[in-house]
Amino acid sequence: MLTFISCAKTMAARCTIRVPELTVSAFMDEALRSALELSHYTASELEGLLQVNAKIAAENCLRYRDFCSEHNKPMPALCAYTGAVFKRIHPADFTAEDFSFAQRHLRITSFLYGLLRPLDGIKPYRLEGDVCLPGNGGESMFDYWKPLLTEYFIREIKEQGGILVNLASGEMKDLFDWEKVEQEVRVVTPDFRVWKGGQLKTVVIYAKMCRGEMVRYIIRNRIDTPEELKAFAWEGFSFDESHSSDGRLQFVL
Repeated sequence: MLTFISCAKTMAARCTIRVPELTVSAFMDEALRSALELSHYTASELEGLLQVNAKIAAENCLRYRDFCSEHNKPMPALCAYTGAVFKRIHPADFTAEDFSFAQRHLRITSFLYGLLRPLDGIKPYRLEGDVCLPGNGGESMFDYWKPLLTEYFIREIKEQGGILVNLASGEMKDLFDWEKVEQEVRVVTPDFRVWKGGQLKTVVIYAKMCRGEMVRYIIRNRIDTPEELKAFAWEGFSFDESHSSDGRLQFVL
C-alpha cells in the first residue's frame, strides 16, 4: 500500500532532525532546471507569478538565487515542510525503522520536484501549479508534470501492492492522468468531516490535521491495508461505516 500527500507552502529554513540518510529525488534534473529558470526572476516578477505578497516574493527570490550554492544544504522532504499536515506527522521522534517504512510507503507531491520520497533532499522554494515557465514549453506545472509522473507513479503504487491511499489535497490529482491512475490501481480516499446543522461538512484545518495524523498512524503502526485504516481515531474523529464506500472512508466527528 502506498500513501501520498501534497507538499505544504511553508518550509523550514533548516532541519535539525536526524535521519538515516539523504536520498536523491527521481526528478532532480527537472527540479534544478526549473529552479535555475526561476532564479532569473526579480522579486517583483515573482510576486505576480506566484500570486504572493512582496515579503514572500522577496524571500523566494533569494531562495532561488541561492538554490545551487554550496552552503544551501538540502533537507529531507518529510522534515522540510511545516504546514498543518506535516506538523501532525511529527517526524522528530521517528525511529530509523519508521523512516525506512515511510521511504517505501509514502510519496509527497511537489510542483518543483514532482514526486518525492520522505528522505529525498530538497531545498526551500515556493511554486504553484498554475505557474507557466518558458523553459517548460510554457505549460503550467500541472501540465508539465503529468506525462512525466503518471506512469512513474502507477509503477510505484504497483510495486507496493497496487493500492493508493490518497491523503493529498484535491488539486494534486492534476499532476497526473488521474483517470489512468484509477484504472490501473485501487485508490482509497479517507475523508474527515464534522456534523454541523445536521449535515456532514469539511472543516479544512481539521481535515489537514487529520490527514497528517493518519500518515503518522500508518507509519508508526506499519499499516499496509485499507481495512486497517478503519481503526484510526483522533480527537473524536472515528470511522463511520454508514457513510463510507470501498473507495471513500469517512471519519466523522
